[in-house]
Order: sequence, then C-alpha cells, then structure tokens
Amino acid sequence: MSMLTPPGMGGKYRITGDTHPRMRRPRRRGRLVVGVVASAAALGLVGWGTLQLIDVFTGGGDKATAAGPKADCGTRATPSPSPSASPNAAVVIKPNRITVNVFNATARSGLAKKTADELKKRGFKIGDVGNATADYDKKVKGAGLLLGPPSSLRTSLPVLATQLSGAEQRPDGRKGTDVDLIIGDGFKALNGKAAADKALAALSSPKPADSSSKKSC
Repeated sequence: MSMLTPPGMGGKYRITGDTHPRMRRPRRRGRLVVGVVASAAALGLVGWGTLQLIDVFTGGGDKATAAGPKADCGTRATPSPSPSASPNAAVVIKPNRITVNVFNATARSGLAKKTADELKKRGFKIGDVGNATADYDKKVKGAGLLLGPPSSLRTSLPVLATQLSGAEQRPDGRKGTDVDLIIGDGFKALNGKAAADKALAALSSPKPADSSSKKSC
C-alpha cells in the first residue's frame, strides 16, 4: 500500500506508485479582463482625441442652427432700447404750446418783465408777470425755480429748463398746464439763444444708447 492511500481504503481507491498526479494550473482570467478593459480605454481616448481635432477645425463646438453656425458672442451687438421705451423719457412739446408765468423773487427790479420779453421772442407764451408771492419772495437762492403740475416734469418743465441753466424743477398741486419761472438770487441771464436752441434740440432727439456694446461671454 502506498503511503498516499488513506488508512482503511483500498481497492479502486488505492493509490500506487511513487509519482504524484500532475495538477494543471487554473487559467488566470483576471489578466484577460484587465486586457479587455485597457483596450476599451485606449479606444475611448483615441475617439475623444479625434472629436477634439474635429472641433478645432470646425469652429470649437458651436452648435449649428437652421440659419447657420452659431454667431460668436463677442461679435453680437446688444440692441439699444428705443428712447421712447424709457418710462422717465421727456415728452417734448414745442415752446409755443407752453404758457409761462414769470415772477421775480429778488430785490432787483425789472427782471420779470425783461425775462418774459426774451422768452416771448423765443416762442413761449407769456402769462402773468410780476413779483413772487410771499412764499418765494427773497427765498429762492439759485438761478431760478420752475414750478408746474406733476405732469409737467416730463413735458413743459424740461423744455423751459433749456432756457435757464441751474434752475430747480418742482411739481406743485396746481390745476391746468401753465408753469412758473421764479427768478432767484443767483439769476444773471437766460442762456444764450444758440445754447438754448442746442439744448432743446438735444432734448427733442436724445442720443440713443451705444448699440456697439458687446455682450460678455
């Protein structure tokens, strides 16, 4: 009996001979799996690199539309809003539709009539002319004070303001459409006619926003 035969076993289970049976090494499937994964990764990198090259030569990934390639955002101009779109834009009316009351709040005599006559030459309608009431007499320190109904802040007062630089514009609770020009201590003279006409033209045709501004990417 061979030493390899377990005790109590014999017959066909008896192991004879001095050699051991040859054992076959198990197949190492792990290496095969690693190889497949590595091959797939290499193919993926090659494909990604190819796509990158295509993007470089065809415009860098901009999506095409039915109208053609997507425009460069650096070259797209932001449309400028219409001047009339602003809720605070002045609705300019002509001087001959504005009635101005001229009052003198200074100690210098004759300013109200002289100023009213000049405004009349420039196309304004003239209403009352005289000294300011006690509420404003000797109390207006600037060049002048322009008063009118709330609606005049966007209509007649900006037009009248083109004639006198530095005048304050203020609404009051009056009815109607007439406006007041109250001459203050800082008043020297109305703006020159050329300068006033230029300011009125600029008010009538406001400069649109720069339409060449570029949209940031």
